[in-house]
Amino acid sequence: MHWLRGIRIKNIMIIILGTLIFGFGIIHFNLQNGLAHGGFTGITLLLYYLFTIEPSITNLVLNIPLFLIGYRLLGRKVFIYSLIGTISLSVSLSIFETYPVANIPLQDDMILVSLFAGVFSGVGLGLVFRTGGTTGGADILARLSNKYFGTTLGQFMFTFDAIVITTSLIRLSLTQAMYTLITVFVASRVIDFMIEGASAAKSAMIVTNHSDELSSEIRRRMSRGSTVLTGKGSYTHDEREILYCVVNRNELIHLKTVIQDVDPYAFFSVNDVKEVSGEGFTFDRNRDPFHT
Repeated sequence: MHWLRGIRIKNIMIIILGTLIFGFGIIHFNLQNGLAHGGFTGITLLLYYLFTIEPSITNLVLNIPLFLIGYRLLGRKVFIYSLIGTISLSVSLSIFETYPVANIPLQDDMILVSLFAGVFSGVGLGLVFRTGGTTGGADILARLSNKYFGTTLGQFMFTFDAIVITTSLIRLSLTQAMYTLITVFVASRVIDFMIEGASAAKSAMIVTNHSDELSSEIRRRMSRGSTVLTGKGSYTHDEREILYCVVNRNELIHLKTVIQDVDPYAFFSVNDVKEVSGEGFTFDRNRDPFHT
């Protein structure tokens, strides 16, 4: 079918898993301990506290207008994944509302509640976002903001969530709102972590007068390649060769040792690399049938 072209079963399963994790956290940490949340989920919780309307129902009702916007601006795939995510989240909330897996009343340790609520929300939403989907509501708005304004999903979610939490003060105490703010902050960081990954590697920019010898030693002693860039000193105007090298985090000390042994006067800087792929990281050249 044309509508389902490019839709992967694996992504659907990840979305379902993500919404189950998210739904578990909302019911077992937020709802059971009187916390709100950000985004449309926060609105559904506020409506529950005020009028006892089940979040699983309001989640669907509030998202209907946004699906039209999401389809027109984000395209067919995101629309389908978002539809699946929203329905799956409502089902997950309904399941955990009716059949809670555990009773976790931790009102005596609200910091722990806030942290766990944030982690479950961040991991769940992060899994959904990684597939290209959303759970509707603020998630769709976050993707639109990322597409047109370049904000990260976590940044937008935190800002939107702060607005919702401020509004929730009509029902929550100031203390509850502050704990909720901790929750959404943790969730926003976990979302970015899930999407961008951990600091997978380190990159080094090395300015040296012994580039040939240093690159040879890096290759011999670490089995790592490097790229030679050409630069010019701003003070001396001398031409310099700069080595760019990417290594795993646990190889950084080894790299520093190699640099120190070859050129103790070399200038180098080290930066985090959020994602890295290619030879030496995501495949082994010795196992590559196309490598000659």
